[in-house]
Amino acid sequence: MHNESLKTLVVDALEDLKAKDVALLDVSRLTSVTDLMVVASGTSTRHVTALADHVVERAKASGIQPLGVEGQAGSDWVLVDLGDLVVHVMLPETRQLYDLERLWADLPSDGEHREQGGA
Repeated sequence: MHNESLKTLVVDALEDLKAKDVALLDVSRLTSVTDLMVVASGTSTRHVTALADHVVERAKASGIQPLGVEGQAGSDWVLVDLGDLVVHVMLPETRQLYDLERLWADLPSDGEHREQGGA
């Protein structure tokens, strides 16, 4: 499935169940692991789990088998790995603590480098 279609599928699935503060991050220049990340918040651990489960159900219904799901059942952070797109669903407190949006925005892209200390 093309990245745009996959992104639409995931965002629609999250919006179906009223995810909060859905953010899209293009990390294709920052890592070879994935191209896109979607970060969203749930209102409770049950909501976080339901959001992630719904993304998995919608992906499977479209013929996409998730590569992995981490942190289910009563978790404050669930990750759904769809290959070219990784979904992070978190409680707001957890999202604020790890601040993935800022973390990925601060990383240098492949064409950049950070100066190392020394000469």
